[in-house]
Amino acid sequence: MIGRVPEVPAPDPTSDRAADRAAVEAVVARFFAAFVSGPDAAEHAADLRAVLLPQALVVRTDPTAPTNPTTYDVEGFIAPRVALLAAGTMTGFREWVVTGRTDLAGDIAQHWCTYAKAWRQDGIEHTGSGTKSIQLIRTDAGWRISAVAWTDDPA
Repeated sequence: MIGRVPEVPAPDPTSDRAADRAAVEAVVARFFAAFVSGPDAAEHAADLRAVLLPQALVVRTDPTAPTNPTTYDVEGFIAPRVALLAAGTMTGFREWVVTGRTDLAGDIAQHWCTYAKAWRQDGIEHTGSGTKSIQLIRTDAGWRISAVAWTDDPA
């Protein structure tokens, strides 16, 4: 028949997409797990380097100055965090995903999430939260983070 569009079978959503989603979310979990205070902060930074592409871009927006984002390359992002987390003035620091969603398209993925963090500094308990957008690509070594953008919620 002329003008009839042939039916195309729907893709199987349980095929590689479930495995890819699990792999992406495992990378995101490793990213968040790297932010802990203590003497092993440098070891955790090595895990960050393992999940970030060497040329990854990290961007932080400041809710008080949204038109002036801060951008980091991988080492520019990691070094001050290791120094802060290893200095001993901040204890019990951890950061975790509260809610998240992973979108996949072939060899690219994006993980949108809200997160929370907690720590103790100068004897005072602190908490915070925010939103992160994490972009990933599939490489020969598996899924790796190509970019991260985040904003902390106003205190």
